[in-house]
Amino acid sequence: MNASPDTDALELVRQIARAELSLRSRVAHGVLLAAALAMTVVIVSLWMTEPSLPPRTRTAFAVLTMIGTVWTGYAAWVLLQRRVLFARQQVVAGRLAVLFTSIFAGGALWIGIATNAAAGYAAAVLGLALVAVAALLLSRAKRRLAALLGRRHALEALRAGGAR
Repeated sequence: MNASPDTDALELVRQIARAELSLRSRVAHGVLLAAALAMTVVIVSLWMTEPSLPPRTRTAFAVLTMIGTVWTGYAAWVLLQRRVLFARQQVVAGRLAVLFTSIFAGGALWIGIATNAAAGYAAAVLGLALVAVAALLLSRAKRRLAALLGRRHALEALRAGGAR
């Protein structure tokens, strides 16, 4: 006895939902939340307890605080979702990663140029490699989201065709 197309589609949706609601994903975002929050608290504590920091250091601490706050907010947003949208979350995370690695690469290059330090240039090269990896992951996340949306539209069309 062969399964009907509706049964196959329903099983496909169940498989996708099981993958999207995984405990591993929840734990990973919980770890991200804890790490981003801890990093932000440490940086803000250092920033507030050292009033005589040079302007470059204060600027770096401000940027790192902003980055930590955004990652904390992202992780909290993911964990507070009533309905998991993991593919969309990967696109958001990919965009954040591209933005923040670009800021790092630009800052490192600026340090290299301003101080003529080899370490600044080396960090900029590392930053560019990180930007490339983040862009690759963002591209993959966008393709996955498009594929899932395509599946959803196909299932909606199948459902609409069956409702006639």
